[in-house]
Amino acid sequence: MIRVQQLRCEKRNLRKPKEEKGEKRLSCRFLCSLGPNMGVQGLSTVLDTHRQIYREVRFMRSRLLIDGCNLLYLLYFRSGLDENHGGEYAAFEDLIERFITALRDCEVTPYVVLDGGSDYTDKKLETLTRRAEDRIRKAHQAAVGGMKQHILPLLAKLVFKQTLGRLEVPVAQCYSEADQEIAALAREWQCPVLSNDSDFCIFELPAGLLPISYFRWEEVERSGSQRYIPCLSYSTSSFCIFFNIQPKLLPTFAALAGNDYVKLQRKGLSISWAQFDPTGRETPSRIEGLLCWLKAFEQPQEAVEAVLGMMGELSRKKKVEVQQSLWLGMQEYQLPPSSLKRFFIHGAPPPLPAVDKVVGRVPHWMCLPLTQARLTGDILDVLLLQRLSLNIPVEHADLPSACLTSRLLRQVMYGLLLGGGKPRVVEERHREGLQLKFIPVQPISRDSVAFKSLDKAEPSERLQVILEALGVTEESLKHLPPQLRLPVAVTCYWLQKAQPPPDQTLLKALLLGVSNGDTLRQREDLKTLENHWNPKLDKVVTHSFNQWQICLKDSIHLNQLLGCPLPEPQIARLYKGTLVHQLVHMMKKGVKLKSFLKSNRSSVKQYQRMLAFIHKLHTQQTSMFSETQSKVRAPQQQQQRQPLDDLTAGLQQLFLQDNDEETATEVKSAVSAQKDLDLDRMLSVKTRYRTKERNNRCKNPEVARKEECRGWDLL
Repeated sequence: MIRVQQLRCEKRNLRKPKEEKGEKRLSCRFLCSLGPNMGVQGLSTVLDTHRQIYREVRFMRSRLLIDGCNLLYLLYFRSGLDENHGGEYAAFEDLIERFITALRDCEVTPYVVLDGGSDYTDKKLETLTRRAEDRIRKAHQAAVGGMKQHILPLLAKLVFKQTLGRLEVPVAQCYSEADQEIAALAREWQCPVLSNDSDFCIFELPAGLLPISYFRWEEVERSGSQRYIPCLSYSTSSFCIFFNIQPKLLPTFAALAGNDYVKLQRKGLSISWAQFDPTGRETPSRIEGLLCWLKAFEQPQEAVEAVLGMMGELSRKKKVEVQQSLWLGMQEYQLPPSSLKRFFIHGAPPPLPAVDKVVGRVPHWMCLPLTQARLTGDILDVLLLQRLSLNIPVEHADLPSACLTSRLLRQVMYGLLLGGGKPRVVEERHREGLQLKFIPVQPISRDSVAFKSLDKAEPSERLQVILEALGVTEESLKHLPPQLRLPVAVTCYWLQKAQPPPDQTLLKALLLGVSNGDTLRQREDLKTLENHWNPKLDKVVTHSFNQWQICLKDSIHLNQLLGCPLPEPQIARLYKGTLVHQLVHMMKKGVKLKSFLKSNRSSVKQYQRMLAFIHKLHTQQTSMFSETQSKVRAPQQQQQRQPLDDLTAGLQQLFLQDNDEETATEVKSAVSAQKDLDLDRMLSVKTRYRTKERNNRCKNPEVARKEECRGWDLL
């Protein structure tokens, strides 16, 4: 039972939510525009104007259904975190954790529901295309001008899912959009919905809607022994009473106002609803005019017929088209029985839609991991639509799309999903300059692993698929900590595929962030420098790090599809955009990084080993490529075991452009780290040498200390 205590609002003039210190509170209308769903066009503006429609409540001791994608966008954009340098994931993780803690302190049980793939009917294709084109322009503007344009960082959604999983928050991912599923379950559970999507203002929700922009979770208050979150609640009954319209006309209102499914104005058939605005304002309201016009009707059919009559002479075909479009838009608000209730209570996934476009295309074994959000919803777009919309990060339009770098990884995924039978291409939608392009991409098939029985494939087979895609071997990765194997393998892939090729400054900054990120984030001198740091983007550096992030994202999705043969890394601890950009900036200015670090020998050793491994593999791959070009086939054993002299030469070649003392130390330290790696392998079977070394260290502690510090100068 919902226990929400209603407060009296004197003269219905609600107390405004407190503004956060140093930050102007963002309006419901503005925040709604940031999320993935637009909802009913113009409705949020009207609700901002007439705040007496809401009632103020103390929210506590209840279930809460959360529009996950909406919350993801709004939490990140409202937080003030950096958006243009590639994401501040550790801070975002902390923000999510504080949000969930606030709910639990008030005995609120959250259930997060996420969007999955696109609608298989493609009825929102025009809307999605237009939004993608808008994001391309905004991403370029952010890269050029440095202003925030609300482009979600590339790995933010993965961080969101991982954090909710770690906190054991119940999460469900729908097969397509989540709005109907959220509303249907909220009706059955009699609990409110948390979202800023104005579509929820149309659904009949018994416990109402809690707009995120008025949900003051950071201002938890206490009444006796009970804590509560002060917030505003919306109900359709309050809205209909205020505007004096029939509740059954709300879907008609949404369709006529224009939602994601109905775009009459784009067909030249829009009506000037502002003429019916009774307020007499200098700038009449289109939405209030429409609401005033709807007062005259009792049934949706009456209103639809009246609209057709107002459009003048229409051909029979056009009339049918308009009528069908309106009914389609209205049907989106008809709620079926909930398909998620059984999942949240018993863990059983919902059935797939029993339609020709879906039946037989999605294997049964995939339903549960999809619903648990352990697989990306993009998989459904590939299976059902043979299409994938790629990410649009903040980057300069003069450079090619960063997504091109990881295309091979996606081709392997497409091959797994669509392999066997008649070959099918996948249409990738990505940026070329400032234009949205549709590029057919050929899957890469593997006969040894069949998709429909992928869940039954041997672990070694599944591991081999991702290792071959990334161009590494199992043997080469096993001496790295499990959490670093996938990121390091991705870094090797990035060095080979990224264009322009990353230089050693970018590589060092990236690896320092991975191995020393937590230490560096706490350094007061770096924090001070950040406050005076010019945040203007270096377009090449930004593009290169975008390529790395997209490679990591696509490799994680491929790894998930294969059942995680490589441990999935915790992304929040791997990358902080402002940090790695700062490190690159300092290195290019000649700053020695060791002056910014304290002696954390375990982190230094981890950095050394990653660097040595990556350099060794990079040199091997370069050597193999040269041999292939000259048609000289070297024995496989020689390719896997490279002399240290060759490694030193390869590192010197890689660092040729930076001929200084620190670079020379870098080369020596990397070679020393590689010796350590080789030594580890030897010591694993020759334990007597380890005992001898320990005895020698006891006899000469000063030599032992110097050896332990070896490689510190590489920073």
